[in-house]
Amino acid sequence: MGLLNKLGIAIGHAPREGVRSLPQGRNGNNGHSGASAVAAGAHRQPEIQETTRVSNGLKEFLWNLDGLGRGTMLDLGPAWQTTLNFFIERGFRVTSDDLLRSWADFQAQESANKKPDMTAEEYAERTPEAQSKKFLEENLQYSASSFDALLLWDSLDYLEPVLTKQLVAHLTEMLRPGGVVLGLFHSKKPEGFQRYRVMDTNTLQVLSAKPILPAQKPLQNREIQELFGKFRTMKSFVGRDQLRESLFIK
Repeated sequence: MGLLNKLGIAIGHAPREGVRSLPQGRNGNNGHSGASAVAAGAHRQPEIQETTRVSNGLKEFLWNLDGLGRGTMLDLGPAWQTTLNFFIERGFRVTSDDLLRSWADFQAQESANKKPDMTAEEYAERTPEAQSKKFLEENLQYSASSFDALLLWDSLDYLEPVLTKQLVAHLTEMLRPGGVVLGLFHSKKPEGFQRYRVMDTNTLQVLSAKPILPAQKPLQNREIQELFGKFRTMKSFVGRDQLRESLFIK
C-alpha cells in the first residue's frame, strides 16, 4: 500500500457511484494527520436492481462500536459515498479496499504472466497456497492492530478456501483487541452478485451488480466458527433472504 492508503483515502476500484473519499482526520492513536477531500468521478449509471433489507447485524455492529469515539474502520467493499459518510459522521476514519476486485485483478495478472512451459520452481509458485500468500503480500498491507472495525460483507462466499483461511488470519492481526467484524454469508450459492451500502442504523441497500468472481460453496456454521476461532464472541442473525449476518468480536 502506498502513502494514500496510509492516509486513509478510500482507494481501490471505485464502484459505479464513481466516488472516492478522504475521511476526516483524527487525533486518536491511529497515527494519521487530519485531512479531508472528495473527488467525484463519472456519473453513476442506473443499477440493475436496488432493494433494502433490515439489518440486525448492522444494528448490533453499531451498538458494539458505540462510545468508541475516534475509531478506525476498514471497508472491504467498494467506496460508496453513502457508507463513508455514515461512518465519518459518527467519528470514524474509514479506509475502503475492494477485496473481491483486487483478487480478480490479481488472478487476471497472474494468468497473463503464466508461461506455457514452467519449471518446477515456477509451478510451485502457482499452487493455491503460494498464490494466496503472494496476494496478501501485495494487498491489504496494513499494520497490526490498525482497525477497530471491519466490514467484510459477503466476500468470503467468493474466495477459494485456501485464500479464505489465510485472509481471515491476516485480517485478525489487523484488528485491535475488542475489534468488531460484520460479515454476511449466503446459506446457498447466490443467484446473482450483490454489493451493499449502509443507509441508516439498521438498513442496508442491496445492489445487484455484474459478477466479479464466481460464488464458492457456501460456508457451513462449523467452518465459519473455525475460521474465526480466535474471536471471543460470534453472534448470527438469519434473514428470510437466505443471508446470514454474523458479528465477530476479537
